Amino acid sequence: MKLLYLLVDLGAISVPLVASFHPKIRLDKHWKALWSAILISAVPFIIWDSYFTKIGVWGFAPEYLTGAGLFGLPIEEILFFICIPYACMFTYFCFRLWKGQMHLKAEQIVTWIFIGLCLVLGLAGAGRYYTSSAMSWLAIFLIYLKWQVKPTWLGLFYYSHQFLLIPFFIVNGILTGTGPEKPVVWYNNAENLGVRILTIPIEDVFYGMLLLLLNAFLFEYFLQKAEKKKAIAKTPRRA
Repeated sequence: MKLLYLLVDLGAISVPLVASFHPKIRLDKHWKALWSAILISAVPFIIWDSYFTKIGVWGFAPEYLTGAGLFGLPIEEILFFICIPYACMFTYFCFRLWKGQMHLKAEQIVTWIFIGLCLVLGLAGAGRYYTSSAMSWLAIFLIYLKWQVKPTWLGLFYYSHQFLLIPFFIVNGILTGTGPEKPVVWYNNAENLGVRILTIPIEDVFYGMLLLLLNAFLFEYFLQKAEKKKAIAKTPRRA
């Protein structure tokens, strides 16, 4: 049982990692961009996670942990911010190859819906650390992306994200107590709305979206940067 959380992490990344070398995908050729995005994105989330663990917003059942830790967190939790984003960005990249930089007609509506939900739920959970922080940061980041960055990939993210909700509910379900006798990750309900999708706090949906949105933003940034370098290198120089 002490390996449960570790097995969830490794199970999530194992197939996408191997499939990255498939000749029709070759995500391994873009590892520099991907790993840069994952590791940079992990930093603010680990800080956030470590602080909330320290003040009791959430915590971890030692029965399901190996006992190794870093930054006040179980090593499995650190790996979560690496394994889960890799698996999700693999799926995103596959849709990117298949669909390209697709534009959804409903992209603007979807953005407004999420911003509106964040505002409503954030106000409903005002003063509750998890609710307030997750809703605030997602709303701020969506506003920044939509009106400052204006990404061409946001529609593709929304499209792929709907498929990622299935593994999200499986992984988060296991971690929050769907299956195990006790939750691997427990939550202090005084710091969230107390609304659950099965055993998953509703805030996790928005927290998870923020994590993947940040990864996609950085992944696309580094991919485009690499593509510009290639284009410059191929441009013939004048004698």
